[in-house]
Amino acid sequence: MARMIVHCAIYRDGRPVATPADPAGSLAAARKAGPGGFVWIGLFEPTTEELDRVGGEFGLHPLAVEDAVGAHQRPKVEVYQDSLFVALKTLGYHPGGHAVTSGEMMLFVGEDFVMTVRHGADSPLGDLRARLEQQPEVLRFGPSAVLHSVCDTLVDGYVDVAVGIQADLDELEADVFAPGRVGRDIASRIYGYKRQLVTVRRATGPLLDPMLRLERGGVPYVRAEALPYLRDVADHLARTNDLVEGMDRLLSDILAANLAQVSVQQNNDMRKISAWAALAAVPTMIAGVYGMNFEHMPELRQAWGYPAAVGLMVLVCVLLHRVFKRHDWL
Repeated sequence: MARMIVHCAIYRDGRPVATPADPAGSLAAARKAGPGGFVWIGLFEPTTEELDRVGGEFGLHPLAVEDAVGAHQRPKVEVYQDSLFVALKTLGYHPGGHAVTSGEMMLFVGEDFVMTVRHGADSPLGDLRARLEQQPEVLRFGPSAVLHSVCDTLVDGYVDVAVGIQADLDELEADVFAPGRVGRDIASRIYGYKRQLVTVRRATGPLLDPMLRLERGGVPYVRAEALPYLRDVADHLARTNDLVEGMDRLLSDILAANLAQVSVQQNNDMRKISAWAALAAVPTMIAGVYGMNFEHMPELRQAWGYPAAVGLMVLVCVLLHRVFKRHDWL
């Protein structure tokens, strides 16, 4: 239980007033704290039994509990009788390994409580909580402020991931069009970035509709004061989606350019092979003619016959070599 509960704190007017070690009774304590009091509980990969035990007094719906425990949820917003359930995905970018990792973040938002359930290693909530506690003028808006801050932080993380991938794509594009840089690893790198963008799109694409639903208002447990800020988050998310779509198209164009370069390179190689084959074929043909056992070949009985045949081979090969060179076949 202790490892599952990351943090539990009671706030009043945007300032922490208590940090109970056990969340049991924390909601009642938050209500006793007076108007503006709420409890914020952070959980990490709880089991169904653990979440039932912690969330029993919060009236969490069994279906929402099941989603929060099972994870692997599509980003969504669902309204239940006593709480609002929001499912989000977290993203992390590791430039050294050129990899995008993902996790999940679930939020239960009520009138005087907010519960975050995290799955995976990529989570900015520790820094977020500390930052919000330094801004009581924001935190005094209660669970709505936490909801907005979590969404805003995750979407900002999406932007950072997209910018990191964009920098890598600029490097990839430079490699593709670098002189003599046609290799098999380019196609595998493009495929790797395609996979990364799929991970990003699974987080950003489905989230836009839930964010638009939140910013339009009318959703329980979301205060009107938070709507302009949620609208700003939805705008950032829409721009991130546009950036991801643009990078996906760019990758397709880079792949097409790389395939065209490979095709051109193969054609050049075939031309060179054909040119050398032609150079080898001419002396072979001449030697084959003179190697036939015919009696009536006058030059066979002449002293200049052999030098003339060899000279003809050399002359034709030199002429063909110059022609192929002029046409850039060699």
